Amino acid sequence: YTCSNRHKGDCFAMTQKRQAILKVGDQEFPLALKEPTLGKAALTTTQLDSECNLYSYDPGFRSTAACQSAITFIDGDAGLLLHRGYPIEELATYGDYLETSFALLFGELPTPIEKRAFLSTLQKHGCLEDKATQLLAYFEHTAHPMAMLLTLISAFSATYNENTSSEESLVEKSLQIVAKIPVFAALCQRHIQQKHFIPPNPTLSYTENFFNMLLGEPGKENDPLLVQALDRILTLHADHEQNASTSAVRLTGSTGSNPFACIASGVATLWGPLHGGANEACLNMLKEIGSLDQVEKYIERAKDKDDPFRLMGFGHRVYRNYDPRAKIMQETCHAVLQRTQQQDTALFKLARALEERALQDAYFKEKQLYPNVDFYSGITLSALGIPSNMFTVIFAVGRCVGWLAHWLEMSQDEETALARPRQLYNGHNKRSFVPKERRR
Repeated sequence: YTCSNRHKGDCFAMTQKRQAILKVGDQEFPLALKEPTLGKAALTTTQLDSECNLYSYDPGFRSTAACQSAITFIDGDAGLLLHRGYPIEELATYGDYLETSFALLFGELPTPIEKRAFLSTLQKHGCLEDKATQLLAYFEHTAHPMAMLLTLISAFSATYNENTSSEESLVEKSLQIVAKIPVFAALCQRHIQQKHFIPPNPTLSYTENFFNMLLGEPGKENDPLLVQALDRILTLHADHEQNASTSAVRLTGSTGSNPFACIASGVATLWGPLHGGANEACLNMLKEIGSLDQVEKYIERAKDKDDPFRLMGFGHRVYRNYDPRAKIMQETCHAVLQRTQQQDTALFKLARALEERALQDAYFKEKQLYPNVDFYSGITLSALGIPSNMFTVIFAVGRCVGWLAHWLEMSQDEETALARPRQLYNGHNKRSFVPKERRR
């Protein structure tokens, strides 16, 4: 496999023909603009410190491009999400997670031969190792599975710690992680459920093998529609540009750290309820609302800016119009509810009522607070029989390939440097040490 972009010279060359002028007092400083293939140009501000004696101040990096990337493009105003140029709707509808993973890692959709070879490689690396089960034995069955997953990935950085300087070894490490993370995730679920682990089955596809390890039952065939639902969840979460967890992976990767350790940093960041924990929070919100007669009350609470309650799973920080993943996830959600005959259970009737009420409300329309992918994926995962505290683990399995695509890209990018953000200091001026007997 080759992880370099085959058409980088044709499609992704950055030009610096335009420039901006920064005026500070009577001084003017030219700032070069980097022009993208799509989206907004970026001011080059690396010289602010040395030439202007200034820093840029951007809490949360909302207006800062920390890198160049050819992997994923998002236009939040247009509701557009592209992976290697392919719309997410087409990848999820006509492709599958394995093809999307290949494209993210290597730049192009695989040929049939490449796809078979890719699956074969993942199957080779996706075996169960005794060390993993031994580690999980130290966890209580009530422990959060994200803590278990984080531990497993971190521990394996001690085993797979060979040199990763060549392109071949970079790719090899990436494929090892993509192969092992569904095994780790399934181990976590079976452990918290106190069930025997179902070992990997090399005769199954990547996603069906994961589904089988999570939810398989002896003597029972896996339902293709439910397997497809899990595949779509993984596909729709495969990458999302420079989000918090991907940035954490890149930040850690800039130090030259082991790729297993880099992915562990992504898992730790994803665990936060403002990031990967959103779909679990959606289900917890539905449980808090409790019943159909409470929907109106909670809708009004959500519109009250002084009320701490917020409708989880509605709106998105990036998408100002609509989340392009949501419609596909909505269709998948309804299909799963119907197949599993859960469309009339109290929880899912409540979810539908909340969805319909919010979509009709003028406030939510004006604020463009539409149900997002987290709202539907949480309901779908619950209908599949996956515990709510496993939702972020499933998210991590899907997102892992995106993290690795960015890690591979940065590892080969000549502009990659050790990340070292600066700060706007607002503490004390220099002062003298006070002996303890004189302190008041």
